[in-house]
Amino acid sequence: MIRRLVTLASTNPRARNLALAATLGATVYLMWQSGEPPAPGQQASELRGPAEPDGFVVAGEYRSWNEDGKLVMHITSPRIEQFDISNSALMTSPRARMFGEDDAEPWIIEAEQGSLMQNEERMYLEGNVTVLRTSGESRATLATEALTLDNGEGTVFTDLPVTITEPFGTTQATGMKAWIDQRILELNSRVEGHYETVR
Repeated sequence: MIRRLVTLASTNPRARNLALAATLGATVYLMWQSGEPPAPGQQASELRGPAEPDGFVVAGEYRSWNEDGKLVMHITSPRIEQFDISNSALMTSPRARMFGEDDAEPWIIEAEQGSLMQNEERMYLEGNVTVLRTSGESRATLATEALTLDNGEGTVFTDLPVTITEPFGTTQATGMKAWIDQRILELNSRVEGHYETVR
């Protein structure tokens, strides 16, 4: 059929116009059937997110070492968004492991969201923040709504209410500060404790 149209088109101007119209019609039909392709930046903008970061990492990790080359902090997050102007990063569901100078178990800190300010060497955590500290067979969990990790000083602190749960009781306070290397925890005010006595 195509060969016949080509032969007719070469000898008859009317057939040539008909062949051209048929070709254009078929092209328009095929393009309409295939659907409109997405705009080039549409998928990228959806992946980038509403905050429009300069860069982002899926399943990201961040590590920090001291002067002796020992790992002091390891942070993981399903999504990390990087902002160049403020030299900061926003993290969803961050999980941090803070290591002291000795070989004891690291402190494990989790939250709903966090922001890492690299110039300040600080990480701000918000939303259901928990800190798990293990020492031998003893485990203590601290819960609060916001917490700051100071990597330079090796401290963790907040001004908000905290609840510390240990195997033998519960302590509540407003504000706390902890020194990771020394494994010292200081409660600021309104400290109340409920403990079970061992018989």
